[in-house]
Amino acid sequence: MINRCLIGVGIATLTLASVIVIRTLGFTAPPLANVTPESPDLDGRAIAAHLSEAIRFRTVSAQLNQHETQQEFRNFITWLAATYPEVHAAIPPQKLGTKDGQEFSLLFTWPGRNSALPPILLSAHYDVVPVIPGTEDEWQHPPYAGAVDDTHIWGRGTLDDKGAAIALMEAATGLLKQGYQPERTVYISLTSDEETGGESGTAAVVKKLKSDGVQLDWSLDEGSFLLHGFIPGVESPIASINVAEKGYLTVDLVASGQGGHSSMPPPETAVDVLARALVRLNQHPMPGGLEGLSQKLFDAAARHMPFEKRLMFANQWLFGRGIEAALEKQNSTAAMLRTTTAPTMLSASVKENVLPIEAIATVNFRLHPRDSIDDVLQHLEQVIDDERVKIEVRRGDAASRVSSDEAHGFHLVADTTRALFGPVITAPGLTIAGTDSQRYQEIADNNYRFNPMLVTREDVHGFHGTNERISIDNMVKATGFYQRLIQNANTPSQISDK
Repeated sequence: MINRCLIGVGIATLTLASVIVIRTLGFTAPPLANVTPESPDLDGRAIAAHLSEAIRFRTVSAQLNQHETQQEFRNFITWLAATYPEVHAAIPPQKLGTKDGQEFSLLFTWPGRNSALPPILLSAHYDVVPVIPGTEDEWQHPPYAGAVDDTHIWGRGTLDDKGAAIALMEAATGLLKQGYQPERTVYISLTSDEETGGESGTAAVVKKLKSDGVQLDWSLDEGSFLLHGFIPGVESPIASINVAEKGYLTVDLVASGQGGHSSMPPPETAVDVLARALVRLNQHPMPGGLEGLSQKLFDAAARHMPFEKRLMFANQWLFGRGIEAALEKQNSTAAMLRTTTAPTMLSASVKENVLPIEAIATVNFRLHPRDSIDDVLQHLEQVIDDERVKIEVRRGDAASRVSSDEAHGFHLVADTTRALFGPVITAPGLTIAGTDSQRYQEIADNNYRFNPMLVTREDVHGFHGTNERISIDNMVKATGFYQRLIQNANTPSQISDK
């Protein structure tokens, strides 16, 4: 009997191992196309010099209520016209924004030869976030100096997102000098308030196009990059062409308690009540998992992993929980799996020896496309489960719709990326923060979020942080990318069938 059991266990184990190995052997990707990257005939030092000059304008949209900052925006627009006269002469921009004179967003309309083809929009924002107070001395180069060394341009906005704005202007200039006119109309939008939600400039761009009856075939804006070294075991860069972005929800948790003098505290104060609520939220995050867009991205990447790692992704029915546990250990990949919860601001008493009647925590959520605002609010009520804590919504924007990764616009972006950067992995992905595309979806059939620039883990530390920089090679490649994209965005029949 024992021998029969052992034989049965052995057969079952052998069968399981066979299934795992067979599934793994079938879980492969065809070899990446042996594409020789194009080397655009462009003056990298001149492009770097222009971006350097652009960085020196302190276009901090969070400070647009200040007269000095408004003048920085005006000066940038004046500089842009002087630096790119061919663009401004051939396709002069419309200044858009609020009616009180703060019309700082620019919309360039490049008419196409074939009005039957639906137009496209290429977008970047030139506003930046502030430098974190007290970190100025931590920068290798002053944040607004626009320093250029042998390989990089340094400063606030190089990656987010003046680099893309300058690359677009350089690309348009080069094509116009050649006498080029696109087949379909191309809109170029340089927005001024992406970092503060796009409620003025970006919204005005959308309103203008909507009032003109424009329906875009697709738009391309920031949202991801060509990522190198972000997924262990994958040596090739991954072009995550994001087809959706997370939503945005901010709430105040208001805990009430008994006030009074701090020398005679009750057993539980408003701060205690609030602290307990925050701990519960931390211990019970929104449900998540590797599915949908995140699944597509990792499925594409995992097929290029070594056998032992590929084995796990090929058999997620068995190793799925282990994969998700590993992804949860990195903030960037964990954020792709679920709606995230981030307490960001706290306030309570007005004086150190006074017990607060109310303690308030501001909590920011980035909504996964699977979750609605109501889903998150219901989750909050269930997890906190305390009548003394009120939930007050400050701002709520649902996650974007998911654009098609089968449409010709997606394949054009992927093909153009391979043409400039060589054999890279391309896949649809999810932007975990917000972009102007959240508004562009009103006027476009599909919205794609991708900057044609190669970044590493070291580079991304500069996003909204210190020592932001971009390589000169990236600026050359990005300029070449936009030129080729505009030239090839003619008809769907010109896009390779994937």
